[in-house]
Amino acid sequence: MGISELKLPASVKAHALADAKALSTTLARDVAERLRAAISAKGQACLVLSGGRSPVPFLEQLATEVLDWPKVTVSLADERWVPVEHADSNAGLLARHLFKGAAAKARFLGLYRQAESLDAAALGADQALAALPAIDVLVLGMGDDGHTASLFPNSPHLAEGLARDSQRRCLAMLAPSVPHQRLSMTRSLLASAGFIALSVQGPGKLATLRAALAGNDTTEMPIRAFLHDPLDIYWCP
Repeated sequence: MGISELKLPASVKAHALADAKALSTTLARDVAERLRAAISAKGQACLVLSGGRSPVPFLEQLATEVLDWPKVTVSLADERWVPVEHADSNAGLLARHLFKGAAAKARFLGLYRQAESLDAAALGADQALAALPAIDVLVLGMGDDGHTASLFPNSPHLAEGLARDSQRRCLAMLAPSVPHQRLSMTRSLLASAGFIALSVQGPGKLATLRAALAGNDTTEMPIRAFLHDPLDIYWCP
């Protein structure tokens, strides 16, 4: 079964790719094309990315795209509250797999802040994100539990994180079953992106997507908050 068999809302466009390599290549090409268009239209572009293991081939491919990288601002949809040197840092992931060659000239606005508490770190990131340009492209992932960014089911600040009209750009989040406290952009900031891509691979993620489409409770599966807005889903078996 493939993504074409799901009943997707009219605002959602599905891209069915043959394999992980085709997905990373196609997604990198489409993202770069939109960034070039933004630079052409307004002299700069803003890209917000997600971390984890699965985006690595996409990041490697994106690094090879011909772009006016000094005019691109890159940020993260979410971050673990660990220093950049830590193996689980999403900022460290970008440093290793995206910011190399010409792409090293992009401007990076990270979420991690050293602070006495997670809430204080989130407040610092929130204030720093005031300088983030309008988001042109957002690339999201999705967990098996239906979380996206670090908007996890049952996280203490989830209701505020999912509120369409939240004034916060970044909040403290907790992953219930995974180590490390998190910092996450809020839905109100994420949903402001001009183009949103959701990258998912394999039958397990397809099943999660099917379950998400079958209900409306965003606190149960936070990805639902994005499934009825304009969204491009990139999927491969």
